[in-house]
Amino acid sequence: MKKIIFSTLIMAIVLTACNSKNKETTAPEAASGTTQSDSQLYACSMHPEVTGKKGDKCSKCGMELTEPVKETTEKSAEVKTTQAAQATFSINEIVSNYLTLKNALTKDDTKGAANAGQALYAIFNNVNPNSIDSKLKTEYLDIADDAKEHAEHIGANGGNIEHQREHFAMLSKDMNDLIKSFKSEQKLYQDFCPMYDGGKGAIWISETKEIKNPYQGKKMLTCGSMKKEL
Repeated sequence: MKKIIFSTLIMAIVLTACNSKNKETTAPEAASGTTQSDSQLYACSMHPEVTGKKGDKCSKCGMELTEPVKETTEKSAEVKTTQAAQATFSINEIVSNYLTLKNALTKDDTKGAANAGQALYAIFNNVNPNSIDSKLKTEYLDIADDAKEHAEHIGANGGNIEHQREHFAMLSKDMNDLIKSFKSEQKLYQDFCPMYDGGKGAIWISETKEIKNPYQGKKMLTCGSMKKEL
């Protein structure tokens, strides 16, 4: 009888110890699970770039955020995208469209100049500022904001070539600054028209040494001189 009682006491002590150990093990897991749930981000199924807590509304379409986001993967992808963009940023497309605009003005082609101005405006708008080296971003944005305004005016004034040329003169200064800071893979020249704006003169950027004046057009096509190579 004593043996039975003693065995029963031993079993009770063992069970109590096991239950206590299980509670200790379960508690941290539960706490860990709660932390993970609180920090979990969710995305909109239609607009995955919009994230927040589960049940929040998408700022673009109003749907609930229901798609779990792997935070580490998302941040890593964002960093890689930014790094790749920084490695590929160039002003070559901007320069190319500026030259198309310039060449239209040399032919007195106001409609062609307007189309080129619209295209140039769109290109400036499509540039991702995060793709630019942080040391040069502010400088780029200052130049681009001014250049966009002139490109927009040129694009909106087909049929008024004198007004287009006024904005082209200011746009050319912006392009000169842009090329000076960011360089171009294409060989370019800074040309000068001494007669434009009542003798004050104006520069333009060209891809050839041959003078074709966008301010005078067919009237005085070869007026001007090449000032320097950029």
